[in-house]
Amino acid sequence: MLKRFFLNNQKRNFSTASIWIKGGSDMDSAGKKGINKILSSLLTRGCEGFNNLSLSEYIESYGAELNQEVFEDGISISIKSLNEYFNKLIPLLDLIVYKPTLLEIEFQKVKKSSIDLIKKDKENPFTICFEKWRRIVYSNHPYAFNANGDANDVSKITYKDVLLEFKNFKSRDKYLISNSLEVNGVSIETLEKKPSEEKSRPINNDLSPDERFEFNNNDSNQTIIMVGNQTCSRRSSEYLPLKVLESYLSYGMSASLFKLFREKNGITYDLGVYYPVRSGNAPFLVYLSVSNKKALFAFELLSTLWKDLLLKPLIDSEIFLAKEKLKGSFLLGNQSLDEILQRKIQLISYGITSISELDLNSKIDETSSLDILKLTNKYFSKPFMSISGNKKICLEILKKWRQNF
Repeated sequence: MLKRFFLNNQKRNFSTASIWIKGGSDMDSAGKKGINKILSSLLTRGCEGFNNLSLSEYIESYGAELNQEVFEDGISISIKSLNEYFNKLIPLLDLIVYKPTLLEIEFQKVKKSSIDLIKKDKENPFTICFEKWRRIVYSNHPYAFNANGDANDVSKITYKDVLLEFKNFKSRDKYLISNSLEVNGVSIETLEKKPSEEKSRPINNDLSPDERFEFNNNDSNQTIIMVGNQTCSRRSSEYLPLKVLESYLSYGMSASLFKLFREKNGITYDLGVYYPVRSGNAPFLVYLSVSNKKALFAFELLSTLWKDLLLKPLIDSEIFLAKEKLKGSFLLGNQSLDEILQRKIQLISYGITSISELDLNSKIDETSSLDILKLTNKYFSKPFMSISGNKKICLEILKKWRQNF
């Protein structure tokens, strides 16, 4: 069943509608990692009344956009056009989701594209490092696997497999949101506000340092380091305090990571924090890239920073600035209608309703340094590390890792 919602945001000359299907790559069965990525791509390559070319031509004739993306816990399909043409295009979403053609010739094209994309990912040392990190963090959990799938699995997926997966797909919960009244949806302003109270427990705290460490040997002059752990669901009351921590570490040139690694020591190519929205325990990791010559020094700096996060609460000026930057990032995210709709429909599918900007700021302001210190000790006292670099350097870092973590 498709649940429809309306967001009163009509002061624009264009309209967008976005469908969120509950269940993405986390629905991939064993031996078929990547099947939902294939299915998602196939859905938008023809539906009742349109083959692949005629669908593309119809959408382009109105200057519109059709997009799809697979996440670990959902599939997003959206369409966007000028207001005067939207009534011609909104029916396509129902046809794409409920009456796709799913032609075998298109399946073969999509399958090849998926294999090519996975091969391309394997050429990226950052992707390789992250894949190894989440394999040790999540083990056999669905979040341990790339939403694009596994090359060996994808090569064995058949057309019949995808048709069977579509039967499963039809029974999944689906949610549509738009800023256009054409959707005939429930106004999200009328939805009951539900507090985020879900609690998570520390994961994998009994593992040894060696079990929490992985490396990949590469012959470049670049060393990539990633360290962190799985944390909480977006439904959790711990989500916002962790967002404040993310802001403190990585938002702007005043961020602690930037000041430590670039401003004071000038040793990183790339650095930041990865903390996505997820319905399950989301990953929270610090990543950085340095030259091989600076890799050991960078690890020492990171180790010192990590210990400070576990032992020292943020001072008043630090947490105040982190909160202000976080509030600013939420305001920035509200400038794009596509982002607003995607975020709101995703949260609705998680069982969360939006809160006002005033309430959001109030919740952020309630976060204390002690709240953050408790969470760093809960989730990051025994972190997981993945490194991509020269084997000798990786093994030297492993020795220091055993001593420090």
